[in-house]
This record gives sequence, C-alpha cells and structure tokens, in this order.
Amino acid sequence: MQRINFVILNLVLIFLSYNGFSQSRNSHYITNQAPLLAQPYTALPLGKIKPSGWLKKMLELQRDGLTGNLDSIYQLVCGPDNGWLGGIGDSWERGPYWIDGLTPLAYQLEDEELQAKLDKWINWSINNQRENGYFGPYPYKEGTKIIKGTQQKISEDWWPKMVMLKALQQYYTATEDQRVLTLMSRYFKYQLEKLPTFPLAHWTYWAGRRGGDNLQIVYWLYNITKEKYLLELAELIHEQTYNWTDVLSGDAIRKTNPYTDIHCVNIAQGLKEPVIYYQQSKDSIHLNAPYLGLESLKNVHGFANGMYGGDESLHGNDPIQGSEFCSAVEIMYSFESMLPITGNTYYADYLERIAFNVLPTQHNDDFTRKQYFQQANQIKVSHEYRNFNCEYAGSSTLFGITTGYPCCVSNMHQGWPKFVQNLFYATSDNGMAALVYAPSSAEIIVADGVKVTIEEKTNYPFDDQITFEINPEKESDFSFHLRVPEWCKNPQLSINGTVYPTNATSSIIRISRTWKKNDVVVLELPSEVRLSRWFEKSVAVEKGPLLYALKIEEEWREVKTEDWKDSFFEVWPKSPWNYGISKKTLNQKDFQVIRTGIQADMPWNLQNAPLKIITKGKKIPFWKEYNGSTGKIPESPWPHRDLGTKEESIELIPYGCTTLRISQFPVVDIHKK
Repeated sequence: MQRINFVILNLVLIFLSYNGFSQSRNSHYITNQAPLLAQPYTALPLGKIKPSGWLKKMLELQRDGLTGNLDSIYQLVCGPDNGWLGGIGDSWERGPYWIDGLTPLAYQLEDEELQAKLDKWINWSINNQRENGYFGPYPYKEGTKIIKGTQQKISEDWWPKMVMLKALQQYYTATEDQRVLTLMSRYFKYQLEKLPTFPLAHWTYWAGRRGGDNLQIVYWLYNITKEKYLLELAELIHEQTYNWTDVLSGDAIRKTNPYTDIHCVNIAQGLKEPVIYYQQSKDSIHLNAPYLGLESLKNVHGFANGMYGGDESLHGNDPIQGSEFCSAVEIMYSFESMLPITGNTYYADYLERIAFNVLPTQHNDDFTRKQYFQQANQIKVSHEYRNFNCEYAGSSTLFGITTGYPCCVSNMHQGWPKFVQNLFYATSDNGMAALVYAPSSAEIIVADGVKVTIEEKTNYPFDDQITFEINPEKESDFSFHLRVPEWCKNPQLSINGTVYPTNATSSIIRISRTWKKNDVVVLELPSEVRLSRWFEKSVAVEKGPLLYALKIEEEWREVKTEDWKDSFFEVWPKSPWNYGISKKTLNQKDFQVIRTGIQADMPWNLQNAPLKIITKGKKIPFWKEYNGSTGKIPESPWPHRDLGTKEESIELIPYGCTTLRISQFPVVDIHKK
C-alpha cells in the first residue's frame, strides 16, 4: 500500500505541476529555468543558514578535528603535494572530497582560517584551467620523471572533477566569484566536445556510475546562464551514465544467490540521478525510480537504521553486515538533492533517519577518528576479520584515520555541513520552508524582496517541540511551509499562542498570512513508540525519527601497530548484549520513555544520551559472539521457549548515541510449552 501511495502522490504532483500549481519560480535565488521543470523548493546561498545548539557543536568538532586539519593530519594525500595543488601526489578523488565538506563548514562557521585553506584549492583549479577548458591535476609535473600510466589515468578521469565542481558550486553561492562560472562554462564546452570520444566511463568506471553529480552542476549553471548547449550536454551525460532508472525500478537489487554486484556508494549516489534528469525529461519513470529502488534496498538489504548491507558490494540484510561511511553521507546528499526538486517529504523523513541515527555513530566524539563499516548489531569493534565483502586486514570496523579503505576519511566531512544547508528553503511562490528540523537560524529573501530572519529553537530530535521566531524587516505577506513527518499522526501548531488548524493527512502545512516582527510559530510533533520487523523477524524499537538500541557499556582501547602510522581504537563490551524481547512486552508496548534532556553540547554518546527507554529483555544463552560479531540472530519466536533465564529490565538509548549496540532484537516467548 505504501508503494502504491507513493507512486500516486508523485503522479498527483506531476498533474498539479502541469496545471499551474508549481509553475511559479522563485524570484530571488538560483532556481530551475524553462524548459526545466519548475521546482517547488530552492536552496539558499551557502552561509545564509547557521547551526546552533547541539548542531553547531558538531560543526565545531569538525573544525577542531579532522575536517579543519586534514591537510596536516593526512598530509600524504591532502597536504601541499596533492595534484589539485599542482603537486605530484594524489590526483584523484580524496582532495576534492575533503574540499567538498570543508567548503560549507568554512562558511557556516564564518571561519577565516578554514576559508584561507579552501582558497588555495579553489584558486589553483581556477588559475590552472587549460586553454581547451579542461581543469584539474596535470598527468605529470614539468621537470620530473613521474609520467605513469596509472597517474595519467587517474588525472584524466572525469569522476574527481565532478566532486570539485560541487565544491566550486557551493563556493560560488557563498562568494559570487564570477571566475567559477567562467571555469564551468569552459569546462562544460570541453566535455561536450570530448565525451563522444572519451565517454564518462572511459578512464574509470566510477564516473559512469556517478554521472548524476556532473549532471546536477550542468543544470545549476544553465539556471544562471541559460546557454542551450548545457541542455545538450545534460542529455549526453545522462545517456552515458549507468542506467540507474532501470536498476532502481527493476528487480536487479532484489536478486540473491548471488546478490547483484552493485557497489554500496555508487547506489547511494546513483539514487538521485533519475530525479536530477527528471527536471529535463518530465517523465514519471524518472521521478518514481528512487523510491522503488529504496523499497528494494529495504526489503533485501535493509537495516532498521535506514542503511543497507553494502561492505562494499550489496550484501543482504543480516544486521552484522557492514555499511560504509561514504554510503551514509552520499545517500544523505542524494536525499538533499531530490527533496527540493520533488517536494516529496518522504526524502526529508529518510534524510533525518540517516542523520540522527547513522551519522553520529561512525565518527568518534572529537571527530578525530572514523569507522569505515558500522553494523546495526555491533557488539565489538576489534582488529579481526568479519564476514564482509571487502575486509581490509581486519580493520574495517576500527575507529582510525586510514583504517578500512581511506576514501571515507576524506569524504565524511560533507555529512553535517550539508545537512545544515538543507534545513531551510525558499519556495516557488517567494515564501520560505522548513522541511528538515534542527537548531539553527537563517536569512531568507521573500515576497517582493523582503529580508526575513528566522530562528529555530529546538532540541529536536530529542524533543517534539520546535519553535520558530520570525522577524521580517517589514510587515509582509508570504507563505511558510512546515513538514509533518510520516510518523507523526497528530501535529499541533500555534501562531503567537493561537491554535492554527492543520490537516493531519497532509505532509506539508502551508501558512499564508501577513507576518510581522517577533511572530512565533510553535510546531508540536507528538511521537509514540512504534515497532518494525526486520531480518529473521527481529524487532526494532523506534520513536519519532530515532531508532533505539540496547545500551552496552564500552571499553575504548587505543592500539598501535606497524601496519598503520596512526593509532586506532577498539571498543569492547563491558555488559551483556545477547538479549531478546518477549512477545508479551511487544504486545503490551511495555516501554517507559524517560527524558533526561540535553546535558552536554555533545549529546551523541553513551554518557550524554538525552533519552532512554526502559523495557524488559531476556538473555538468550546460545546467542554468542562469532568472529567479533553476534552469531546468527535467532529466528523468532522459536526456539526461545524455556531459555532458563529470567526476564529483566534493560535500557535502550538512541542509536546515534551508541558505539556498541543491539538495534534489531530477537523475539522470545517467555511461556513454557
């Protein structure tokens, strides 16, 4: 039923768009121009949205940790010898990955030191663009003997240019540096000339899989320059990109024995390509493909946390399979890309699911170490081999800098800053929208050019109440859109203390009125404990956007070996983990929610968890560790009768606050035969 409803909703959106509902276009920001589909929501310039509260703390941790210092901590790759700075070092994706996350961080925090670091990379790309329009590292450096086939292949590859184009696009919205538009115009003309002979997948297959990132920037530039050759180039890029529409819409993802060989990060990025192209095609098959693909991922490879088994190829839905950090931040970016184009709040719900559950667990508290693969049921982080498709010398779950494969240490930086960038949007009718929630503020131009400052005061997702203080520079008529999450059945809204009617069946509340200074909107999103079923009939406990997991006491151990220059951390359990939850507890919904509130700026850890759920569990003696992970999760409810253990109180905390966890529980029957 959910699948049918989603497709029907998209068809309704198409009908409304062709009948004038969303044909208006925002007057103040870079938005889709004809013949591209008019988009309901438009991104704000970088720096116009600022984080506050716990979210600002996350960005400050990045500034003081790896994001702000990767050029010195990971100097071998991101230091001054990088090919994107004219050196003879790494010339592929890792430098641009870092810059793609550093750019929004630098401007959201208004940090001049970070901006100075960023400028070196931006200026080198602009100042070293070739006469023919090509830009990026040279295949070799003049005066050296480093002319290697691999280096040339990596240098010429279309893929890393796509990442740097994203950074340049963000930089332009913050600075309006016209040199960016010149570089892009010249480079896209170069692409139009060269792609027929050297298609996207010519140098490496990665560009062919990730062409949606290239396509996105082509459309963005078209919306500024309206040069028709860009639409011709867009058609060519879509044609040369892996056919994600068929893959997502068809049965490829559902295939088992063996699983379809699709790379986990490629599918996270590829999800958005059909919707990106939909802006030009206006064909519903492109609009619906990502949802159908996500449904397939959930059914065959999905975890309760919103991610999927992909370590690195797709690997089923056993909760001990890994999910890669790059997959998490890239799927977030896909949702952030699709949401303003479609206006479909399904993607906002999904974005929050990843941001508030998966993202905080895969970096440590001070953002100085990352975990390559995380597990939905993770009982130990240790230097030993696990049943992963790619296991890098037993290092894939360790918290380190270059443990696992080192792509993630460069790519993880975009997660929180780009999430901030998508908290507010401008609307097609020159209003404003808050479709994703977190403590923040923004400056938005509305109506006929009126500047509005809006402050979002909330402890969401740890609290159900969100307060908006709205201050236009003068009284003005405009609309304010607010999202109602799918899990909220009874939203409540007030304006200046007066109840405002809401439509409980609508995912968007649209408020149209005359706004004045010091107006206050309070949105209440009551949430209830709900249960969902997963692998081997396991059960997950959810409330609001948060998944809950067993609280397992942790022992962090720093380890140094000859294999890695930097130390890494193992995490071992100090309390039992092998609990099931009884059918009786589930049927009676015996869950006591306790709010302790945010006690520290950094709420995402075991000590500071602002919420907990007390319930009952029962140890399963034969469910034991196997190769650093849980053994096969016992199928529910058999053979769990007469376990010989007592039912006891257990504590669940938000998944995002855990390192060790059980988030998908076996179901036990406490009654004897």
